[in-house]
Amino acid sequence: MENRYNKALLLCLDRQRSDEDPDILADELALLLANLNIKVVGRIDQKRISPDPATFLGKGKVLEARELINLLGVNIVVCNDSLLSTQLHNLRSLLGVEVWDRPFVIMKIFESRAHSAEAKLQVELAMCKYEIPLLKGLGKQMSQTGGGIGTRGPGETEFERHRRKLERKVVSLQRKLEQVRKRRCNSRKRRKRSNISTVAIVGYTNSGKSTLLRALSHDDEIYCADKLFATLDPKVRRVKLPGGKHVLFADTVGFIRKLPVELVAAFRATLEEVNEANLLLVVIDPLDKDPLESLTVVEETLKQIGAASIPRIIVVNKIDMIEKDQLQSLLERLSLPSGFEAVPVSALKNINISTLLKRIESSLSRIDSDVKLFTDTYKLA
Repeated sequence: MENRYNKALLLCLDRQRSDEDPDILADELALLLANLNIKVVGRIDQKRISPDPATFLGKGKVLEARELINLLGVNIVVCNDSLLSTQLHNLRSLLGVEVWDRPFVIMKIFESRAHSAEAKLQVELAMCKYEIPLLKGLGKQMSQTGGGIGTRGPGETEFERHRRKLERKVVSLQRKLEQVRKRRCNSRKRRKRSNISTVAIVGYTNSGKSTLLRALSHDDEIYCADKLFATLDPKVRRVKLPGGKHVLFADTVGFIRKLPVELVAAFRATLEEVNEANLLLVVIDPLDKDPLESLTVVEETLKQIGAASIPRIIVVNKIDMIEKDQLQSLLERLSLPSGFEAVPVSALKNINISTLLKRIESSLSRIDSDVKLFTDTYKLA
């Protein structure tokens, strides 16, 4: 992807009294930027209880950053957290280069991965919602007044005009996406009438969800790539379980730490595929720096979208890439906090896929029995 920015300096806030690992966040941010062909050439950290309200990091660290920008030939500065409009404006003024925050980097990747009309609408909506509160950080051009046809008077600022334009665009995009949501809702209703269960594949981005769907469905045309957010549009495939019953498997967008709320809201129609599923397959990548922490992020995101109570199976993928003792240790560690037994597989090498299908069949059978028991009890009451 063509990009006029190629050398980045990270500004990393190490929040005191926080459980977040600043190194994991920084490494992940560097990986995100690499997916945009931007190389991280330097990093500045500061321990603080909360961000500086004016400049994110303290002014001394900002001056240090300015020196590094000149020394390393940096042309973009990226903060590992969200920025307020004031912080964005001040940092751009003080540093003299483009400044992004973590949510914007994630949205830029989504933008580069969006190919379908639906995905493009969702990303555009997220971008608009993200931009509105940051308009005041765009500088002097946003405070100039003007007049003329289509404005509300000679005293209206560029900020007010641009905000109204974005707000109108948001309304238009929301209407279009509501139509998408209705179509998806009708499709799910048809599935329910045909009594076909749905299993949603969820997990951290690049954990191998699409590869797992390809292994389960034997559909070699499913697009898989070793990159972040390769899948933005849900893919649904019909799979025959060992007992002969057919089930629909849905692969959807991956999760990540600090997933921007604008994206969660914009991808509501897509994420409802997860909410309506009978069973979740939570895919874990054992090569992650901290797989348990990644699982926590996935669980928090599921809670955020209203899918926390759906039964699940934890799937540890890529077992062909780690040692047996490491795998055993991870399986034990995963089962303790979650309460769910994890199933180890390699989607790429087709290892243990038949075992996973049997576990899915058993879980769905148990869920159907629980639903029938609840329904019969309700009728008797």
